[in-house]
Amino acid sequence: MTVYEELQARGLIAQVTDEDVIKELVNNGKACFYIGIDPTADSLHIGHFMTLCLMKRLQMSGNKPVCLMGGGTAMIGDPSGKTDMRKMMTRETIEHNVECIKKQVSRFIDFSGDKALLVNNADWLMDLNYIEMLREIGPHFNVNIMLRAECYKQRLEKGLSFLEFNYMIMQAYDFYILYQKYGCNLEFGGDDQWSNMLAGTELIRKKLGKDASAMTIPLLTNSEGVKMGKTVSGALWLDENKTSVYDFFQYWRNVDDADVIKCLKMITFLPLEEIEEMSHWEGAELNKAKEILAFEVTKQVHGEKKAAKALEAARSVFSGGVSENMPEVTLTDDMFKDGKIDAVTLAVSTGLFSSNSDARRMIDQGSISVNKVKVATKDDLFDKELFEGEVIFQKGKKKFVKIHL
Repeated sequence: MTVYEELQARGLIAQVTDEDVIKELVNNGKACFYIGIDPTADSLHIGHFMTLCLMKRLQMSGNKPVCLMGGGTAMIGDPSGKTDMRKMMTRETIEHNVECIKKQVSRFIDFSGDKALLVNNADWLMDLNYIEMLREIGPHFNVNIMLRAECYKQRLEKGLSFLEFNYMIMQAYDFYILYQKYGCNLEFGGDDQWSNMLAGTELIRKKLGKDASAMTIPLLTNSEGVKMGKTVSGALWLDENKTSVYDFFQYWRNVDDADVIKCLKMITFLPLEEIEEMSHWEGAELNKAKEILAFEVTKQVHGEKKAAKALEAARSVFSGGVSENMPEVTLTDDMFKDGKIDAVTLAVSTGLFSSNSDARRMIDQGSISVNKVKVATKDDLFDKELFEGEVIFQKGKKKFVKIHL
């Protein structure tokens, strides 16, 4: 099986330009490809993880990754998939986020020697002369075509700022610069980036008379068509200070039955033959497949030792025990009134709920337990002395947190 055929078999190709050209490049280790990451937070999330896996696969096949930090484009904000304008960030915040993300990327991609490049588009975008840039590339963009792009359609209904309208031009300019400076001949990205990527290939063709290619990977969605990697509080982060290793592991351990094989193919490096064998598993064996998925993904993100601890913790909780590797929460004195804490405050303190109302709703549904005893009402009170011992808070069937003073 060729490299390209394996990408297809794993469900990692959504759209391509010039398929024969791309096959030739990736199968023979001739692709110098880039993926852009806008530093909108100080950590990557699981959506980025998919693209990092793809970069790693192609690097292992002899192709050269260029990881582009969007220090410049983050000053504008990508409207793709957004219903509202992104919050404007300071240059200092963006630079801080870039440094944090660089460290995470280095866990997946080998930057030794000349095996990969890590560059920042702030290096060429921040000092552009506006008039010169308009004259250089402005004539090559048709506004009518731009407005038909999928990345703008949703925003046009509510209002698209001129600031964000420039994002496609900036991303296209990135590809144009990378092609000239580093010989970058291929761009990868999520399926939502297709219009922006096409703009880049067209700009290279019109300005340089050269050909460049683009390929998108599908967004990872669950069996109901909802984007995966989302938690109650937002994204499923790769930084363990934002999403604990245990919660990260549990997320993948609890994916829908219909999504297990898809995830194993897309975001693990297990051989396809082994995954195909698992596709016939049912019942307890299917739960084993979920455990394998959770371990493999957690191992890539957090390392084998932490993945093993998360596995041990999950098995301990499942068997009715308590594990030292379970997430922990420390209660503070100000949470107690007259030596007691109410059920809602206790629930929200665990970080498992987005708001007080979310916690109340779950209590009303009978989905919360403290030391295996269901919390009856939102007005239930718990003595401070209780937390001097071991207290296990449970949300639903699969979320556990150890609470203490």
